[in-house]
Amino acid sequence: MSLLYPLGLLALAAWLVPLLIHLARRHQYAPLDFAALRWLRARIRPRQKIRFDEWPLLLVRLLLLAALALLLARPLLHGAAGDSHPFTVVAPGLDGTALRGRDATGDWRWLAPGFPALADAVPASPSPLASLLRELDQTLPAGTPLTVYIPDPMPGLDGERPRLSRAVTWRPVPLAPAITRAATPPEVQVGAGIADAEQRVLAAIQRAWSNQPLSPARAAGTAPDDGRLGVWLAAGPLPSAWQAWVQRGGSVLVAPGAAGSGWTPALRDAQGAVVLEQRQEGSGRLLRFSAALSPTELAALRDPGFPRQLLAVIAAPAAPTLAPAATQAPLRGAAAPLPAPRELAPWLLALIMLLFALERLMATSPRRGAGA
Repeated sequence: MSLLYPLGLLALAAWLVPLLIHLARRHQYAPLDFAALRWLRARIRPRQKIRFDEWPLLLVRLLLLAALALLLARPLLHGAAGDSHPFTVVAPGLDGTALRGRDATGDWRWLAPGFPALADAVPASPSPLASLLRELDQTLPAGTPLTVYIPDPMPGLDGERPRLSRAVTWRPVPLAPAITRAATPPEVQVGAGIADAEQRVLAAIQRAWSNQPLSPARAAGTAPDDGRLGVWLAAGPLPSAWQAWVQRGGSVLVAPGAAGSGWTPALRDAQGAVVLEQRQEGSGRLLRFSAALSPTELAALRDPGFPRQLLAVIAAPAAPTLAPAATQAPLRGAAAPLPAPRELAPWLLALIMLLFALERLMATSPRRGAGA
């Protein structure tokens, strides 16, 4: 057992109150003289001892105050046995009612944030299913059987296959995967002050990607649109509007030799020489060529496959979000969940009510003397 608020035990100082009351309200014994005592020799009166009258009532009152102090300290009971009834979760997108009709035993929940009941409306936003499985594994008691209905292919993947502390009944439900459109090449948006030769090269790259002309040049105070490739080849640092756009996730091609550390190779030519470098900036990145953007300076521009190679770097495919559900069945080996502590407040409240009723019964009993 542990206490959430140990300072609540300071209320035990209230024990002095009933002790003082019982000392002050002791039975008073009045002396009664009679004739034979006058012939007895006077002796030294014995020292008066501390004595409590009606000690059962005093004990009940002390127990009542102790229970109140313990309630203020909020005790927790660790190691209490948890509920081990079967637990079943259904991933959003599946027909939970039909699945529950196969086996209605146990507690059925959505595999969604908060794990709402199956009767509740499931959130429409996509959820990281693998991460939710790990959270659920650490929430349930160690002995709870877990069944998971998951769509096949499985969405909501993250960095690795889920690893849980318990064996899971893994039940994929085949579904037709959603049709996703292929990523379109980004539109190149150049900044002001770019040279004519550099603009011709960029226009040729844009036509190779989408057969579209270059967009009008953007001023220093106007950042590119989201999803575009910004090009700022002027000397000096990026304008503040462009820097903020990069921090939010944009990609900007800067002049060769741009200052800064942390540049890593992103594209090499057939001889292994570095053609393009990149550097992470917030949620976005900066890109720079190893030489001026001219066929005479940068030999890779004369390669017919260069636009396709550059596009593979600029519009790199995102991490996969779907996988066969059978390959994502949780592994064993995660740490077992800690048993959830149980609050003793309801039991203490019941004990306090019982002690209070007993104290009132004893205090108002007609058997008590008039001086109690």
